[in-house]
Amino acid sequence: MGPVTPFVLFWYLQDMRRVIAAVAVLWIGLGASAQDITGDWTGLLTAGAMQVHIVFHISRQDTGYSALMDSPDQGVNGIPVASARLAGAQLTLEVSQPKVEYSGQWKDSLITGTFKQAGLSFPLELRRGMAAPLVRPQTPAKPYPYREEDVRFENRGAGITLAGTLTLPPGKGTFSAVVLITGSGPQNRDEELLGHKPFLVIADALTRRGIAVLRYDDRGTGQSAGEFSRATTADFATDVEAAVAYLKTRKEIDARRIGLIGHSEGGIIAPMVAARSRDIRFIVLLAGPGVPGEEIILSQQQLIAQAAGAWGKQAQDMQGVNRGAMDIIVRDSLRLQHRDTLQTQLEAYFQEKSAQFPMLKPGTPVTRQAMAELLSPWTEYFLAYDPAPALGQVHCPVLAMAGSKDLQVSPEENLVAIGRALERGGNKRFEVKEFPDLNHLFQEAKTGLPAEYSAIGQTFSPAALEFMVNWVVKQAK
Repeated sequence: MGPVTPFVLFWYLQDMRRVIAAVAVLWIGLGASAQDITGDWTGLLTAGAMQVHIVFHISRQDTGYSALMDSPDQGVNGIPVASARLAGAQLTLEVSQPKVEYSGQWKDSLITGTFKQAGLSFPLELRRGMAAPLVRPQTPAKPYPYREEDVRFENRGAGITLAGTLTLPPGKGTFSAVVLITGSGPQNRDEELLGHKPFLVIADALTRRGIAVLRYDDRGTGQSAGEFSRATTADFATDVEAAVAYLKTRKEIDARRIGLIGHSEGGIIAPMVAARSRDIRFIVLLAGPGVPGEEIILSQQQLIAQAAGAWGKQAQDMQGVNRGAMDIIVRDSLRLQHRDTLQTQLEAYFQEKSAQFPMLKPGTPVTRQAMAELLSPWTEYFLAYDPAPALGQVHCPVLAMAGSKDLQVSPEENLVAIGRALERGGNKRFEVKEFPDLNHLFQEAKTGLPAEYSAIGQTFSPAALEFMVNWVVKQAK
């Protein structure tokens, strides 16, 4: 999940897919210096409950210096870097869009400095050398004891081609199949996050048990076409429907035995698809929401802040501001005909609240970022969407799983809501399962804070994985 400090205006359900400081592009144009700053520089950026490594590779060119930046925990490498000043031992790196500044004092093999963005400051030390490679022992290694095929399929309604991987059990015949649905934020077919590849782990476990699995890059991500930033949860549901339609064309797949497994936002999408199609054999909801998006975001803010020891009066007051801004979106986004009118309402609201929180004055970096998020198509849809009606129309078997230490989609609220919605719809073939001490990613965790995700070597609890696989195999028969 994106920004992770209780004083940021708006936390959005992005499953930590963005570098917290949004250090997208830095250009380093270092002036001449007698010191040699070339080489690899690594630091651990800690912002609230999130930690990510940042690596700068600085080299000397004829015109000065150039550099590249990596975020290895997120699998992002080779980002171009530019524009900085080295005055004596003072190094300053600046970015215009988004407005980012890093300023540090360089001495020998250490740069001690501060990372600034959106009116917030975070300490960041850079040390010479590369970060130790992440070890994820559950990541399957080739050769696999099954077939793997790169595939492409069309979402004709959206006019886009999606790319993915289909794994098929060995032998001949027709197989049951599963489509994996990622959580929020642009993700690749492995749902890769902080060095973890949970969808690769899940696909491997299922295929070894005789279940074919299709996983694919989100639209506009990896090798898939389309524009992610303009899509809503409803749009992503049509991508899943296209994936199911593709599986039905494959002679190796039994079209009557296709199920869906969705994680986080994918746990909203799976019921949307199953409610519209009687062809879905079963669905699995991994940390899936059962209450409207606005409630998810507000609960997430509070739980993470409390677990991090930051739930004081200021955080509570800021959450009140968040609620008011989201209420404007939920109440007025469908009623208002013009986006600029909605934007005007938000600006007036932030101006009113800036008396208490000066950083909310319209035009500040915090407000600009919040406006961009709040007015995005995905956010407008997600905040107002209630998953209960779609769940009430699902009549196939359902397994809803969650971890007791999930701070992003609270099991206390959401598992109960999912069960009630299914009962109201008359579905008697469902199971709700809470696993002790597991976080939002189904890792065995101590606190459940997103800060732990990267530090935990485990990608997916073996006990939870075995339970899910056994349930799927049973339904597929």
